[in-house]
Amino acid sequence: MENVKASEAQRIIGECIKPLGVESVSLEQSLGRVLAEQLTANRDLPPFAVSAMDGFAVRAVDVGTAPKTLEIIEEINAGEMPRLAVQAGQCARIMTGAPMPRGADAVIKVEDTEAVEEGRVRIGVTADAGNFVRPRGESMHLGDVVLTAGTPIFPGVVGVLATVKARRFSVYRRPTVAILSTGDELEGLDEPVDPTKIPDSNTYAVMAQVQSLGIEPVMLGIARDDPVALEALLKHGLECDVLLVSGGSSEGARDLVRPCVEKLGVQIKFWRVATRPGHPFAFGQREATYFFGLPGYPVSSMVCCEQFVLPALRRLMGQTRVYRRTVKARLAQPFRAHPGRTEFVRVVLSQEALEFVATPTGSQSSMVLLSMARAEGFMIVPADCKGLAAGDYVTVQLLDGAVLQESMGFNE
Repeated sequence: MENVKASEAQRIIGECIKPLGVESVSLEQSLGRVLAEQLTANRDLPPFAVSAMDGFAVRAVDVGTAPKTLEIIEEINAGEMPRLAVQAGQCARIMTGAPMPRGADAVIKVEDTEAVEEGRVRIGVTADAGNFVRPRGESMHLGDVVLTAGTPIFPGVVGVLATVKARRFSVYRRPTVAILSTGDELEGLDEPVDPTKIPDSNTYAVMAQVQSLGIEPVMLGIARDDPVALEALLKHGLECDVLLVSGGSSEGARDLVRPCVEKLGVQIKFWRVATRPGHPFAFGQREATYFFGLPGYPVSSMVCCEQFVLPALRRLMGQTRVYRRTVKARLAQPFRAHPGRTEFVRVVLSQEALEFVATPTGSQSSMVLLSMARAEGFMIVPADCKGLAAGDYVTVQLLDGAVLQESMGFNE
């Protein structure tokens, strides 16, 4: 296919991409990975009913009316087992996490009590059975499935893994990713400033996008417009799981990427996608290696990487939620659409009257990389849209989750 819609490109890529094999990692190395096995609880947790507060373990029937004065029979600290059973008119001083003594079925917070004399306490409130008591197995029961294959490992999951004593376990392998930029016009990062050249920002912007998934890419540098040198670097890159090539995929006489990758056995699935920016975007496959041809313009390259490459990498890593979150927002100003292509418009978000307001970052030129540096999201304009008015509601794909803090009051 030479030119496909954005949704069709996502479908084609999704059908080709399958999670990679699995490998064993330690708990300390697991953050950001995806679990490839099912894990079960190795105990009841808590192993017995425990207090959820510092206070006094009581019989609910004894505090059916308040105030009530009770005898303190012992003190129970976390990590200690009770020695005595609570009888009528009695209670036990108890700390958070300490086991409930026999006979007691409720806890009164220490703030709701008052010492009256040695060994006695006045209870100022009533309580039902179970008050401030964590029952046995509240968190998990022995044999419960606590984590399933396909679970992304974030800090809360790491805590569960530690709880079930999972020192090592299986995760989906991270892909190896090679990055190559092409073109005689590019100026390398370590080369002197040349006003006739274009700084190679694509290599490093795409590098950062890949690194955001915890992948350290193989940096192949810049391939000049020489078919022999280009082919050598492409051959090296195709030894990885994924090869990302920036530039050289247009129709000019010196755009050599397509003939070179096809010579090396890459089967092209499509060579254009109907998006703005990012029309010259390509995808192909050689056996178990995936090739992505990114546009040469820096914004186009980053947009295509965000919309097509990063979801593919997440899928390779075993993730099932591969696209970023979206929110509804009200457009701050009119927008002239370009029907026929899905547009990804860089926007910033503000909040007015409990709703988001999207404002374009300024110039949407594919060369203005500062618009990406300022963007908090992409306003997605459907291909059949003929234009948007100020106040219209639009879908915005979030690039920066911190923008949600404004709606939660955390920006004070």
